[in-house]
Amino acid sequence: MTPLNTGDPESIGGYTLLGRLGAGGMGVVYLGVSASGRQVAVKLVRGAYAQEEEFRTRFRQEIAAARRVSGAFTAPVVDADPDADRPWMATLYVPGLNLAEVVEKDGPLSPRDLRALGLGLAEALRDIHRAGLVHRDLKPRNVLMTDDGPRVIDFGISRAEDNQSLTTTGRMIGTPPFMSPEQLAAPRDVTPASDVFSLGSLLVFAAVGTGPFDADSPYITGYQVVHGSPDLDGVPEAFLGIVERCLDKDPAARPELTEIHRMLRALPESGAVASPEAGQPAKPRSHPASRTTATTSGGATTGTGTGVGTGTGTGTGTGTGVAPTATATATATPTAPGKRRRARMLLAGLGAVLAVALLGVGVADFVAGPDSTAASGPATAGATARTASLPDGWRPWQKALRYDVRGVPLDYGTPGCVAAGSALFCGGTGFTAARIDASSGRTLWRAGTRPQGVRPIGVRDGLVYVYEDPDDTVRRVVALDAGTGNRRWQRDISKSEDAVLYDGGLLTLSPDAASFVAYGPSGEELWRAPSLDEYCTTSVLGGDPYALCTKGTEAGRAPVELMRLGPGSLTETATLPKKSEALGAVGGQPLFLAPQTAKDVYEAGYERPYNALLRVAPDTGRITRTPLARPLTGAATLVDGVVYFVRSDGSVTAVSADSGRELWRKVTDVESLSAPAVSASYGRVYFANRFGRLLALDSRTGAEVWRTSALDDPGDKTQSYPPQVLLVRDAIVATAGDTAFSRSPDGPA
Repeated sequence: MTPLNTGDPESIGGYTLLGRLGAGGMGVVYLGVSASGRQVAVKLVRGAYAQEEEFRTRFRQEIAAARRVSGAFTAPVVDADPDADRPWMATLYVPGLNLAEVVEKDGPLSPRDLRALGLGLAEALRDIHRAGLVHRDLKPRNVLMTDDGPRVIDFGISRAEDNQSLTTTGRMIGTPPFMSPEQLAAPRDVTPASDVFSLGSLLVFAAVGTGPFDADSPYITGYQVVHGSPDLDGVPEAFLGIVERCLDKDPAARPELTEIHRMLRALPESGAVASPEAGQPAKPRSHPASRTTATTSGGATTGTGTGVGTGTGTGTGTGTGVAPTATATATATPTAPGKRRRARMLLAGLGAVLAVALLGVGVADFVAGPDSTAASGPATAGATARTASLPDGWRPWQKALRYDVRGVPLDYGTPGCVAAGSALFCGGTGFTAARIDASSGRTLWRAGTRPQGVRPIGVRDGLVYVYEDPDDTVRRVVALDAGTGNRRWQRDISKSEDAVLYDGGLLTLSPDAASFVAYGPSGEELWRAPSLDEYCTTSVLGGDPYALCTKGTEAGRAPVELMRLGPGSLTETATLPKKSEALGAVGGQPLFLAPQTAKDVYEAGYERPYNALLRVAPDTGRITRTPLARPLTGAATLVDGVVYFVRSDGSVTAVSADSGRELWRKVTDVESLSAPAVSASYGRVYFANRFGRLLALDSRTGAEVWRTSALDDPGDKTQSYPPQVLLVRDAIVATAGDTAFSRSPDGPA
């Protein structure tokens, strides 16, 4: 146990906290004590995850699962509140190290202790299965070693056999070296036999110190679990028959827990050297050198799970299963136990070399390292083989967009970034703009001392355009030198409207909103056009300047008038239905979304349905209506001739802007996604969510290519600030909360 950190609560749910027992990606586990003196392990969910309803649902499931199991080999739930601002669960405190810590500290278990461990785990799994549950994450860190036998903890991803709805189609969760083949290939089809496979892997780990499928790459580990032979060098002879039967690829061929218990009991308590099979012949022993080895285009989700009395959660993800299309074989002489790790490293290296050849081998969504990937077939493999065009010296980085200056209000403003070529410019809390080195995340210069309500406007001709609000009545646009951050010029603009960059300069409204004004790169006024006595906003469609005007005092209450702007002129081009949404332009023609209903709805979470695309010919004003196959909802973004509809629940629909045809639809289960960024060279669509999770989809099919886990600490503004993702050459740059970070287009390492 370690002391409480600054910021840790002093009590949770009436339990006084004494110290920290452990921490993981999803939460912290504390040692607590009740008023009567009973010690408990209190698991407190991190604030970021408390905002995700998906995570709350999974946490409620964990509590319900743990309560269903009350045997002598688990840690019973004492109290819980899954609906608290930060959900928590208290279980009976069980003193002791977990199996991973025991092996790390004292080395592999003796045959006697290994027998006792196997018996205890068989009894624990028997109780779990009798309660109608499959644990699905039996691993060393989820086994507490106590004086009276092992205890199984952390039911965060367990599943009731009679409740399939708790597992989304395509989702795979677990820890690769201890998952079963069916858990990787078809997670909805796992049965209690999956836990038996994990038990076999765990016994190998306890006997040797490494798992039977360990490799330096999680990709190869997952492939070995599904297709490879287990590495059993070093496992005592008496246990080989039991372990090999548990690790059978066919779930139906694995022994029942009662049989495993009988075989273990048949071993002598001292030495455990008798034949485990009571006269039955053991299967031939396998060697790692004879395995079939490959690397995959998929990857792994990561999560950490430590703590006493309860685990700290796991990551989640979706995938497309395991379907090998090519293999390669590495052969060598059998290796001695002392050389097992070197052999695995060589195999991992071989797998990396074969990455281009072994296409389409997908191991989807693990929980084993800091990030996760999902298989995507040939599209992913092709991207993996591509050499990314990254800024010189690029490496992954993370940076807080905060700059604390005494006397400056720090709690407003929306961080965000804009890019031009290899240059990256961000606005944040406490400063107006900063140039960030896209290779390292280092701040090259910072300008201004006040945060702004929006990110920088854009970059053009060596200038970065930003807003400045010196007081409550004045707003100005400021042009900064992109190289130095020095102020080049400034102009006062309308307090209520945005400035936008178009192909000829910068367009905005005058401070009195009486006219549209265009400025050149030197700050010179290029032209003015009168504004109507209506509600008008600036817009750029296809690089050309427009105004969108509605009669009355509020937008959305009347049809939208599309006005073409030019020197001294405001030309009415077309009248669009009210609540129409401007997307951009296709082939030089402005493109809008037509709403199915323009009714005002004041309900939280409401998303207006759209049922057609409207294309406007700028010379004649003729409107071409292209109906959609079905009404679509969500935030719409036009990129390279495709309209992406992104819903709050994480579903994404891609529609051709030319024909209105639905190209694909993907239910991602990653909520609160950003607008997309599209890489034409990689053929991918990237998204970020509020907690820093990145998601890559195949732009042709919508198949998930990879995803990452959320940031460990995206700051405390995840609900206040919308996420963003953009590209600096091929490098991905995203913002979540008040944090900016950059990752490789090839997915998590």
